[in-house]
Amino acid sequence: MHWTADGTGYATVEQGELVKTDIRTGRKTILVAKNKLPRPIGEQVTPIADFAFTPDSANVLIFMNTARVWRYNTKGDYYLVNRASGQARQIGKGKPAQSLMYAKLSPDGRSVGYVSEHNLFVDDVATGQTTQLTTDGTRKRINGTFDWAYEEEFGCRDGFRWSPDSKQIAYWQVDATNIRDYLMLNTTDSAYSHTVPVEYPKVGESPSPTRIGVVAASGGPTAWLPIPGDSQQHYLTRLDWLPNAGSLVVQQLNRKQNESKLFICKPASQSVNLIYTETDKAWIDGKARWSRDDPSGWEWLEGGKSFVWVSEKDGWRHLYRVNVDGKKEINLTPGGYDIATISHIDEATNLIYFIASPDNTNQRYLYRTRLDGKGKAERVTPTGQAGTHGYTVSPNGRLAQHTFTNYQTPLAREWISLPDHKAVNEAESIAARIKPLAKPNVSFFSLTTDDGVTVDGWMAKPTDFDSTKKYPVVFYVYGEPAGSTVNDDFSIGQNRLFQGDMAKAGYIYVALDNRGTPNLKGAAWRKSIYRQIGRINIRDQAMGARKLFTQHAYIDTSRVAVWGWSGGGSTTLHLMFQYPDIYKTGIAIAAVGNQLFYDNIYQERYMGLPQENREDFVSGSPITYAKNLRGNLLYIHGTGDDNVHYDNAEALINELIKYNKQFQVMPYPNRSHSINEGPGTSMHLQTLYTNYLLKQCPPGPR
Repeated sequence: MHWTADGTGYATVEQGELVKTDIRTGRKTILVAKNKLPRPIGEQVTPIADFAFTPDSANVLIFMNTARVWRYNTKGDYYLVNRASGQARQIGKGKPAQSLMYAKLSPDGRSVGYVSEHNLFVDDVATGQTTQLTTDGTRKRINGTFDWAYEEEFGCRDGFRWSPDSKQIAYWQVDATNIRDYLMLNTTDSAYSHTVPVEYPKVGESPSPTRIGVVAASGGPTAWLPIPGDSQQHYLTRLDWLPNAGSLVVQQLNRKQNESKLFICKPASQSVNLIYTETDKAWIDGKARWSRDDPSGWEWLEGGKSFVWVSEKDGWRHLYRVNVDGKKEINLTPGGYDIATISHIDEATNLIYFIASPDNTNQRYLYRTRLDGKGKAERVTPTGQAGTHGYTVSPNGRLAQHTFTNYQTPLAREWISLPDHKAVNEAESIAARIKPLAKPNVSFFSLTTDDGVTVDGWMAKPTDFDSTKKYPVVFYVYGEPAGSTVNDDFSIGQNRLFQGDMAKAGYIYVALDNRGTPNLKGAAWRKSIYRQIGRINIRDQAMGARKLFTQHAYIDTSRVAVWGWSGGGSTTLHLMFQYPDIYKTGIAIAAVGNQLFYDNIYQERYMGLPQENREDFVSGSPITYAKNLRGNLLYIHGTGDDNVHYDNAEALINELIKYNKQFQVMPYPNRSHSINEGPGTSMHLQTLYTNYLLKQCPPGPR
């Protein structure tokens, strides 16, 4: 969905056509008919993945025929379609098919910049003439995009920015020349195996040196910004042009990610001025944490004289207004609560909208406050719909798409007006259409462990529950700083890998959120896990389970299972190995078995540097405790996982073999971290998971 420039409607793809919808009237207008769309493959129109209009709306840039790069389909073909004539011209004509990335129109709409095969190019909209801006791009010298680690851990993908006057492009260059390749082994696509190299800096390895350059859109030499510091000991995580000046702002994080610096850079004079520094005893989150949908860009105010910044410097995640010289800042959201994300900045009305939930950290609501710092946070979301709310606000702040869910309500959408939060069409409002589904077996709770730690959780009891009987319990875990499991949404109590209904089968299903999970409970809660992954999060889970057992006599402690994926797979292994007296059956999927095998950006952010505190990495790795396995373990991993490499599985398997520990393992050939590629894969995984759970942790009352 893309908003129209006036904020009264949106454009989207419907039945293969580009269609504009007026939100208030519901009237639809075809912007580009299906018969005017290009056909890069045969006679069939390839689905449109994305699109953007020139400022005069005469042309539309269309992204289609996409291909996957790591997690996302970010390569493909781009076409510029003239809406009046229907003429379509391919951008980057002559380049290999599906090789273009992040093509975008210049602000004046006269040019299209893009990346192909690690180099930057610009096409003229009127003539189609191509200008190559960089020539040194290779698999390991990356212009205008990023390597695996930057993309995965900072959300950095699109690596170039048009200047406001459309005359220059600023871009990142990542030099992965000295980053060792992890060699994935493809053994199924030909009679002879072949390696698939991934430039992947593991824990303890220096980051890829990264620099930022500015080049004229008409071509010529690149002027590299003289940003101070050792490029192998820091990251350049954000970049943007000031709105009305020939200057750039750059964020630099040191390697430990506990010091953030902001620089104002003037390419013409090659000057670089430090304007803002922030430090933390643990780590500093990047923008991907509080603006995951778009971690690029900057929140400018006053035409670039100030900006909105997010910081946890006082122990809570707050919004600050900072002057561009860094000399003055105002906390816009003071108080003992966290903001979650920014929804909209409306300078015309002196308001900033954001998501928060001061009273229930497992829910989300829309709030607003004044941009001058003279107001108090005011809840915009009406009472009466307790749960998780999301908002996509129009450019002028007058309309928004509102989403709502809770554990009883599937995700629902409506159009509302702002600032009054009234449904545009009352008959189609969430209140009029959506009725909660009865889920008497699902409940939220809090408990305090014997360590004095209070954790939140949810429980889904079996259908026809009888408190005089004893039932098996299955714990769903994650437990690391990247995500939480206890949120008030419709997925609560559901298990996508279990074939059937766990409640009807006769299982108690439970999730707990330990310290270190990214809940809105303040920085102390989130950052208590620093250098402690694999220890305090695991103890919180285990102590939470023990407390639950003392509170509910109907839990059968001889039938206790646990499962998780990725970080949750690691937590599953830890619980099976460190607390074998509690957890009898475990299903671990795509787990990090050894923290020293994971990427440097993620693991060093939360654990420090192994050159300084290697013992924490060892103590926090499941493989260290594998010798303690006593229960039933099913380990699952894709051999083509470019995220959590398959060496984690094989090293763990070797350790279990060493101590004669019996277990089951399921490798999925050439599958990635999501284990969903290839015919039948998802069904096979679900069947495997379900059969193992039913056999090793039998359901039903006793």
